[in-house]
Amino acid sequence: MKCLIVTGLSGAGKSHAIKYIEDLGYFCVDNMLPDIIPSFISMLAEKDISRAAFVVDSRSGNVFDNLIEEFEVLRRSGVSCKVIYLEADDEIIIRRYKESRRKHPLAPNDRIMTGLAMERKLLSKMRDAAEIIIDTSSLKSQQLRNILYDMLNDDKEQAENISVTIISFGYKYGLPTDSDIVFDVRFLPNPFYIESLKEFSGLDKLVSDYVLEHEQTKVFLNKISDLIEFLLPHYKAEGKQQLVIAIGCTGGKHRSVAIVEALYTFLKNSGISINVIHRGYLLDTQNKRQV
Repeated sequence: MKCLIVTGLSGAGKSHAIKYIEDLGYFCVDNMLPDIIPSFISMLAEKDISRAAFVVDSRSGNVFDNLIEEFEVLRRSGVSCKVIYLEADDEIIIRRYKESRRKHPLAPNDRIMTGLAMERKLLSKMRDAAEIIIDTSSLKSQQLRNILYDMLNDDKEQAENISVTIISFGYKYGLPTDSDIVFDVRFLPNPFYIESLKEFSGLDKLVSDYVLEHEQTKVFLNKISDLIEFLLPHYKAEGKQQLVIAIGCTGGKHRSVAIVEALYTFLKNSGISINVIHRGYLLDTQNKRQV
């Protein structure tokens, strides 16, 4: 069992950190009571969950002092446990509190500075015990993510993979609401108006060959393939975990389906996780596959 204890000053970015750690495959709990961590880990182990991360901080009140003791209990029991401590300069934390209009948990009826001083004293032992200390004073959220991924580098490759979903759809039924990129292929010759092709779909070779044989289709596929190949590493560098590409034609049955299949052929050899969804010319008839 791998265990991460995420602690530190309120306003230093623990909520962002735990979300990024969750993306690495950890079972995460925010605002965990120190006393129940060992038993909670035992329960997770019984369910074959091998990685857990807990945010434990001054919100625990008086029982926070038990964290050092529970931390040692975990280590003696053979659990691989690390402490990640987040902090920031006083003026930065005060500014963040002012922007969020929240009260400090240790001084709800006093100045933020008062609560901050109390919190630094309360957390001093955990700061000394921390293997990883991150000062977020000048960090953007994306920079914090990159630091965590680098430090937890055994999971870095998995975390940086991007999942691509390609959806065919019909404009007459509306755009997929989760689309990141939308391409309109209604400029391509439409098999719907050819009697021998009308009842088939872009999954059928007759229709696919018709759509793909035109010169404008070949040029279009080359251009969007180059664009996607260019975009993917930049999306990955910015921490995007999933990219949804929607390809639309009038009814979502012929041209969009054929183009999605052609894009799938292009992307499947790149080692990227790909979901293909043919939303269908009726919204309740969907064709899905995952590779």
